[in-house]
Amino acid sequence: MPHPPLPHADDYAPLLERARAIALAYLTSLRERPAAIAAPARAPSLPEGIGIDAALAQFLETIEPHLSASPGPRYFGFVTGGANPAGLAGDWLASAYDQNVSNEVGSIAADVEQQTVAAFARMFGLAPDMRGYFVSGATQSNTVAMATARQWAYQKLGRDVAEDGLAGAPPIAVLGGAPHSSLGKALSVLGIGRGSIEKVPCLPGRTAVDPDAMARRLAQRDGRPKIVLASAGEVNTGDFDDIAALADLCRAHDAWLHVDGAFGLFAALDPARQHLLAGIDRADSVTADLHKWLNVPYDSALIYTRHPALQRQVFRAASAYLGDSPDPLHHVPENSRRFRALPAWLTLAAYGRAGIADWVVRNCAIAGRIGEGLKAMPGVELLDEVRLNIVCFALRDGDIARRDEFLDRITADGRAFMSPTVLFDRPGVRIAVSNWMTDAHDAGIALAAVRDALAAVRDALAAMA
Repeated sequence: MPHPPLPHADDYAPLLERARAIALAYLTSLRERPAAIAAPARAPSLPEGIGIDAALAQFLETIEPHLSASPGPRYFGFVTGGANPAGLAGDWLASAYDQNVSNEVGSIAADVEQQTVAAFARMFGLAPDMRGYFVSGATQSNTVAMATARQWAYQKLGRDVAEDGLAGAPPIAVLGGAPHSSLGKALSVLGIGRGSIEKVPCLPGRTAVDPDAMARRLAQRDGRPKIVLASAGEVNTGDFDDIAALADLCRAHDAWLHVDGAFGLFAALDPARQHLLAGIDRADSVTADLHKWLNVPYDSALIYTRHPALQRQVFRAASAYLGDSPDPLHHVPENSRRFRALPAWLTLAAYGRAGIADWVVRNCAIAGRIGEGLKAMPGVELLDEVRLNIVCFALRDGDIARRDEFLDRITADGRAFMSPTVLFDRPGVRIAVSNWMTDAHDAGIALAAVRDALAAVRDALAAMA
């Protein structure tokens, strides 16, 4: 039996050139490709030892045609950014240089990370004493924030849960209006539990918490330390909690203020919306996803806290060979960490704050344009005001089945991809505009796709009548 081909240093040049050609063909076809695949095939069995050329041929034949155009300008599902050219180049270089940014020894990579997180902290208007690190995404960043807040809360009760665990520990209070689901996941992982989140009423017709209701809850003296969850860009609608009011309340009642700013922190770059972040400099912890509105490749997120000593108590990796330095591995869940800072560093270095602001402001304007177009469309109604980059709408008199049929037709059409939601107890459709390429022409194409899908649903209903 022949020996399978082994890697060789001479493979780099031809393989990377071939990969570059494949990637470039994909990237230059994003506007023409279906935004999402309506019925992707099942992945084939993984071949073994067939050689580089055959492996790439297999990828092109059986996998590549079934990949979505999620980095493209009309992938409006969830909050999905693309890969801006500088960020993509930085990501490729991060893979090529393959630095393990677990420690500060032997490489400049950890210092580049700290320079990068500090630059984005200034951009977002965070307090100068905030310390940040790169993690993979919202779930990891919110987990780090909640783990640090948990350490703070239980130390107030005289316990060190990082060392002694939660057995027999009394409950703490976690309060929020419309917190992201990743916070529930984080609390589940940390042993606090999803059920610990107390939903404080939101303002009427909003997904922003009612500050008066929060004040009443914080005033209840039940002896439990309290963690307040604030949204800077609530994921369903893009709404903002009144961070300044919540900061005042947390200071008055000695509560921890966490701000989930996955995409909303980029409102700091829009002069018309930067006021929405007033008070962010008084938060105890803040998170941001860079693979959303910064449009760097997955995965890239930031976690900031003004309590790095508590954070270290939780994540310290005690081992003789690791030492006891201020290395990144002592502040985040991962020991081994890729050079995630480089794509963000290269994006900011290449385009600057003004360049990034250009697509943030443009995305918000396009979301507003789509919202206006939908309001003028028979059979459709907006479910909320377009405050940032998200548009939520419903089919008039439409139930979930009709909504899903509409979305199936949108996806099959291929011109745009939209995702389902439920808002104010109504099944809806959600459009999130967060791609650096998206322009006014794309807004027109999306609205045309909506009109055509609505007509197809109406025709199908008429045929059934």
